[in-house]
Amino acid sequence: MGLNVFLSGEIHTDWRNEIETGCGDAGLDVTFASAVTDHGASDDCGPAIMGAESDKFWHDHKSAKLNAMRIRKGIADADIVVVRFGDKYKQWNAAFDAGYAAALGKSLIVIHGPDHQHALKEVDAAALAVCEHPKQVVDMLRYISNGTLPA
Repeated sequence: MGLNVFLSGEIHTDWRNEIETGCGDAGLDVTFASAVTDHGASDDCGPAIMGAESDKFWHDHKSAKLNAMRIRKGIADADIVVVRFGDKYKQWNAAFDAGYAAALGKSLIVIHGPDHQHALKEVDAAALAVCEHPKQVVDMLRYISNGTLPA
């Protein structure tokens, strides 16, 4: 069973690579999509493509809308959406992506540490699975794909 998985959330660790590598090593038929993870490119894409803005609000506004097109397409095309909340920053965009995925009825997996449990209780309630580590996502995708448990 082939799966389309959209990876959303924090961009400061290599969790996406851990999941992609783990699924590849397990021989799973999974296609991944993601938001742009180059922080500078993501922040500056709007003005770089549509013209500079002297006001930071409009600079961010252009970039946010351009990024939203990519993210909406990725979530809409996904069978499963994985959203990771990191420890260092508040990822309001990740919470928005989780809500958007839930509103579309997408299967949602949320990753975060125990320190975020209370703050993300509503996001967790919308998810079909909540875990703490990328390896757990690989194990979930293995189970969903072929019904086998981790060795």
